Amino acid sequence: MCIVTHLNNKNDCPCCGHFLTTNHLFPNFLLNKFLRKTSARQIAKTATPFEHLRQALQQGCEVSVKELDSLMSLLVEKRRKMEQEEAETNMQILLDFLHCLRKQKLEELNEIQTDLQYVKEDINAVERHRIDLYRSRERYSVKLRMLADDPIATKAWPSLTDKHSSGIISSAHSTQGRMGAGSSQNKKADVKAQVSSHGLQRKDAYSGSDSHVTQSGLVVARKRRLHAQFNDLQDCYLQKRRHWVRQQHKQEERDTNSSREGYHAGLEDFQSVLTTFTRYSRLRVIAELRHGDLFHSANIVSSIEFDRDDELFATAGVSRRIKVFEFSSVVNEPADVHCPVVEMSTRSKLSCLSWNKYTKNHIASSDYEGIVTVWDVTTRQSVMEYEEHEKRAWSVDFSRTEPSMLVSGSDDCKVKIWCTKQEASVLNIDMKANICSVKYNPGSSIYVAVGSADHHIHYYDLRNISQPLHVFSGHRKAVSYVKFLSNNELASASTDSTLRLWDVKENMPVRTFRGHSNEKNFVGLTVNSEYIACGSETNEVFAYHKAISKPAAWHRFGSSDLDDTDDDNGSYFISAVCWKSDSPTMLTANSQGTIKVLVLAA
Repeated sequence: MCIVTHLNNKNDCPCCGHFLTTNHLFPNFLLNKFLRKTSARQIAKTATPFEHLRQALQQGCEVSVKELDSLMSLLVEKRRKMEQEEAETNMQILLDFLHCLRKQKLEELNEIQTDLQYVKEDINAVERHRIDLYRSRERYSVKLRMLADDPIATKAWPSLTDKHSSGIISSAHSTQGRMGAGSSQNKKADVKAQVSSHGLQRKDAYSGSDSHVTQSGLVVARKRRLHAQFNDLQDCYLQKRRHWVRQQHKQEERDTNSSREGYHAGLEDFQSVLTTFTRYSRLRVIAELRHGDLFHSANIVSSIEFDRDDELFATAGVSRRIKVFEFSSVVNEPADVHCPVVEMSTRSKLSCLSWNKYTKNHIASSDYEGIVTVWDVTTRQSVMEYEEHEKRAWSVDFSRTEPSMLVSGSDDCKVKIWCTKQEASVLNIDMKANICSVKYNPGSSIYVAVGSADHHIHYYDLRNISQPLHVFSGHRKAVSYVKFLSNNELASASTDSTLRLWDVKENMPVRTFRGHSNEKNFVGLTVNSEYIACGSETNEVFAYHKAISKPAAWHRFGSSDLDDTDDDNGSYFISAVCWKSDSPTMLTANSQGTIKVLVLAA
């Protein structure tokens, strides 16, 4: 019984049964207790009031009001500190923003002050030039009065008048000569169009009554157009002025004697833009003809192009016919007698035409079967026929510098270079998307621009076709046309309802033009040295000055021009346009088969 009792007591020694105390069982108990107390004291010294409160609450101890107040004060101070740090951070961010804004505005202010200095210099230059012109006019008026008061000079006055008139006539002829060669009838048609477009009505060269009224009205109209497009004109002026200053600085580095006073290239360039842009405000019809005939209901004109001398123009489209008209006859003769001087039938619908700029009677065509044909207009026979394209060929173009070379583009994603002296293509460029338009650079036979369905313009150097020289990006849909205004300026049209101007020398975009509507059809694109024109799916023609992004003039087919009374023109669209060289005259055609000769007018 005793043994059992001892064994049941866990504090007895299992060997001798001696009762064991805590010190015997845990010899390090006191040390451990001391360490625990020391740790508690150490924690108590380093712990925050919040930790004290947490420990007290965990251990079930009571917390005094004083301790709670102390804790609340601490929390309040902590909150104030955090709010202050947040406010300081916000202030720093605001200060950084204001510093950036100040820097930007100072830069803008410096730019504005520089621009104001440019404007001041140019105002002074223009004022001096006006004074010079005024003095010249006064000297001329004095000479006229002296001649009028001189009895001897009065007798000779008729002969002087005749000489003056003949001088004007000879001047007009010399001006036409500079515009390009052409027949006498063609020149008369152009003079008729330009004179009527300006609307100048003068009774007498010296009376000045009607002349003054008309001139005053023209000035008011031109000022109105100036203010209507003031922002675009301002951008144009500053762009040209700054560019000239940069060029001048480079010149000054090379030549310390160069001068920046008076009229300069930048001001002259802008004055040219201002003059040409404000001169015209509308497109006026001067002739019209119907392209369709009784035997063909399909009348869409896909392409319309002037020949080398602007004497003839050719049309082609879904009617499977190339028709060649004499321009002077269309302008000068009644509308019911407009017949083509040449007509050639083709096997397929036609998409594009291109006249050879050296061989006057040669014209190239591309068709819906992919065939590229070179025609002799005189014999009405094909000279060469190329059938390498596997799908519809959309575009063809003769080189201006190498008359035997031409380029074509097709839905088979291929660009092909042809030589009229060979029966097969001489170069082939494989691309990843359909080709909508191709165009040689007018200044070289080695550079070709390609408008593609991939939304880009690919600019190739034919000496290395492994990759484009540059790819111009910006259009959001297929690029339907590409045309060169000059060796460095390229215009493009797209079904994103925009035209774009590019600098192929600097490889950069220049300007975007908006105003027309084009989302699905080929509506035409034509350019000259100053103006870009295109069609619209609203059955309208739009003309843009290359320096201004908004339309300078437009004309709607179906208006009351030349007995055009067709009211159902909502489904029609403009399908082809073509400038007559650098004149204000343009050929336009729509999907109904109506062709109009338009001229820019005041």
